[in-house]
Amino acid sequence: MSGAWGVEPARCQAALAVLASLCRARPPPVGLDVQTCRSFELQTPERSPSPADAGTSVSLVAVVVVVCGVALVAVFLFLFWKLCWTPRRNKETSSPSCAKVPGSRGAMADKLKDPSTLGFLEAAVKISHTSPDIPAEVQMSVREHIVRHTRLQRQTTEPTSSTRHTSFKRHLPRQMHVSSVDYGHELPPAAEQPTSIGRIKPELYKQKSVDGDDAKSEAAKSCGKINFSLRYDYETETLIVRILKAFDLPAKDFCGSSDPYVKIYLLPDRKCKQQTRVHRKTLNPTFDEHFHFPVPYEELADRKLHLSVFDFDRFSRHDMIGEVILDNLFEASDLSRETSIWKDIQYATSESVDLGEIMFSLCYLPTAGRLTLTVIKCRNLKAMDITGYSDPYVKVSLLCDGRRLKKKKTTIKKNTLNPVYNEAIIFDIPPENMDQVSLLISVMDYDRVGHNEIIGVCRVGINAEGLGRDHWNEMLAYPRKPIAHWHSLVEVKKSFKEGNPRL
Repeated sequence: MSGAWGVEPARCQAALAVLASLCRARPPPVGLDVQTCRSFELQTPERSPSPADAGTSVSLVAVVVVVCGVALVAVFLFLFWKLCWTPRRNKETSSPSCAKVPGSRGAMADKLKDPSTLGFLEAAVKISHTSPDIPAEVQMSVREHIVRHTRLQRQTTEPTSSTRHTSFKRHLPRQMHVSSVDYGHELPPAAEQPTSIGRIKPELYKQKSVDGDDAKSEAAKSCGKINFSLRYDYETETLIVRILKAFDLPAKDFCGSSDPYVKIYLLPDRKCKQQTRVHRKTLNPTFDEHFHFPVPYEELADRKLHLSVFDFDRFSRHDMIGEVILDNLFEASDLSRETSIWKDIQYATSESVDLGEIMFSLCYLPTAGRLTLTVIKCRNLKAMDITGYSDPYVKVSLLCDGRRLKKKKTTIKKNTLNPVYNEAIIFDIPPENMDQVSLLISVMDYDRVGHNEIIGVCRVGINAEGLGRDHWNEMLAYPRKPIAHWHSLVEVKKSFKEGNPRL
């Protein structure tokens, strides 16, 4: 029957329909077995696919094909955008900046930082010997990068910044750039640009500074000169100062003349003051007066002669013409016989106050980045208490661009004007920051009640003046060696004043 189903499907279906109707008849016809009808009804007749089912299958296949095609197209477009469109867009955006600065060494340096291009750069250097088309600036940048790279390869152990310098870097101002210690990455002088276009030429400004110094010296010389002599009497232990005359003094009165006189001090003692007679209406007075200062011969080395020249005014405050300070009394002779001395009168508007001196040593260790300041002693300090003494201590501040980073101080010495400390104060400063810092040394007078008073200050550093700058440069020139000097204390300037003196 299965073969008949495959040959004549229509007839088989008709026969099956007739047989099914006969089986459903009640009662069934004679000769038809009831069990055979039941088994026939339980069987599921096979159906042949209809044209509608075939169309549905084709539609589903078409939908699947279309979806897959759309997915492939989307993937293709995404890959095309990532591989082609994005690099082209980046190239277009970067091209204007390159066009604006075609010869920028900063852009070239950024490109040279990529280690993957080192082989290409080395090849470019080799080609540049025979190809004149490569710009000289590109060749110079390539050579600098290769030299720097080879030095980094040769250096097996690179020193790192000590952890002790972390606090120093944290206190530095934001505008300062503090990097790690670099001992071998600087380029040789031959690698610098040969052109001088756009560079500052210091020699153009030296003439102005020299002229300014000449003007200052001329202004100082315009105060005139003074002639005096010194002699020491060993029998009476007295220093004899003889004021002889003055020459070419400036006019302080409206009539074009002055009424000069001279005050004499033997520092540090300002209580013993002596002065000459007033000479009326003259610019070249002749005094010829003797003055006696009792002082032991052993103390002469620590004494200074201070001469102040004034213009007398009957109805107002006396005008100061200038002053002369002789630091070394043995400058001209041993004082055993009278010696005449000529000195230029230095311009001054008020009498210089002798605040005393401080001796300290500086020592710097470049490998450890450690600066040691040893406060040794002070002498002839100014008396700040009513007892005629002071309670001095020394405070050292580390400054950077006018900003105080750290401060340390010594112990307090009671009731003395000549304290001895011998105390070391240590600061951790990296070598690359030594030209940016300075030290402010303040001698303070301790008061139990009220604020501590500043006796005097001095400053050492690359930007200091006079002995402070020389002491700093000598310390840098001789590392690991303590360099000691006496420094004169000066009054506090406005730029040195601190908010709370007791800090």
